[in-house]
Amino acid sequence: MADFTFEQDTQIFRDRDALTEDYTPNTLVGRDDELEEFHAALQPVINDENPSNIFLYGKSGVGKTAATRYLLGQLQEDVEEVPGVSVTVVEVNCDGLNTSYQTAIEIVNQLRPHEDQIASTGYPQSKVYQFLWEELDACDGTVLIVLDEVDHLNDDSILYQLTRARDNGNISDVNLGIIGISNDLTFRENLSSKVRSSLCERVVSFSAYDARQLREVLKQREEVAFYDDTLSEDVIPLCAAHGARESGDARRALDLLLMAGDLARKNHDEMIREEHVNRGKEEIEKEIIAEGISDLSEHARVLLRTLMNMTNEGATPARTQEIIPIYRKICEETGKDPVSVRSIRDNLAALSQLGIASRNEINQGRSGGKFTKHELVYEVKTIQSALASIGD
Repeated sequence: MADFTFEQDTQIFRDRDALTEDYTPNTLVGRDDELEEFHAALQPVINDENPSNIFLYGKSGVGKTAATRYLLGQLQEDVEEVPGVSVTVVEVNCDGLNTSYQTAIEIVNQLRPHEDQIASTGYPQSKVYQFLWEELDACDGTVLIVLDEVDHLNDDSILYQLTRARDNGNISDVNLGIIGISNDLTFRENLSSKVRSSLCERVVSFSAYDARQLREVLKQREEVAFYDDTLSEDVIPLCAAHGARESGDARRALDLLLMAGDLARKNHDEMIREEHVNRGKEEIEKEIIAEGISDLSEHARVLLRTLMNMTNEGATPARTQEIIPIYRKICEETGKDPVSVRSIRDNLAALSQLGIASRNEINQGRSGGKFTKHELVYEVKTIQSALASIGD
């Protein structure tokens, strides 16, 4: 029988947590322009002035949350050195909260001691807001409320209430600032005009990381996360290149470096090499695909298999009208009733939204018209492995 005793690793990771999402580095590299704008927007807090409401937007993994935690941590440290100035930070992730009612309760409970929390249901909304105003006004100085992934909210009542709290006479003894963070580049435009003008007093746009910036990020984390001489020289550039291809996503690049380290540790290897990165990429992609596939409808999965077959035959990218007959043939072979052409298009769109397939709209003008071509984003063998992992 194998020996399953536990011993501390002294070869790969010095501090594995430095590669996780919760880690905030002492300095933030590759985001100088964004940090400068963000810093200027926060400057009124140290002067004990009413802060501007700030809206941060950009694609996932471009440093919005990391920049927020970094600057707010620095602000809290600096405020301690200024007599008569204080700041309270409340950070709420709106993913999973969905409604303004739930978000308001979360803010109240973060401001209250553990023994005085309120339940997530059972109160009229007006009563929840009354609790909120009381808790805010009981704070000293400035309160900054961070609403991360704010685009997950189904309504903007909480945004209106918070940004207009002083004007509406709901608070009087505290300076209140809202920091909204969104991955949805269109979220701001979909807000009501009143909320948009109040929430977006200062806007900071975070651009995607390029490969050079990602190398800086990974190199910084390497020095904290790994023992000396643990990574071969091609590991950081390879992880950075993969992250740059994934829309400049630093989280993807860091996850890949973490997975490569875990694989090296599992194999008792003394050094992380290119082979660990390549295997780690396959494992991460398999997990992403499996998570997406688990929520797909039956016929979306049939269309996925259709694209897999067409890819193996070299028949992709393919137009929708080329996909339909092969999809119907698979339905016939498996005893399923095919869905309508409209549903086929919707299911292909669902594959694209999950990032499993891509859609390329082509306009050939008057002669050829407009049409869409579809192809898989991942290799067929990786998708097959993901399907096998969920028993499909």
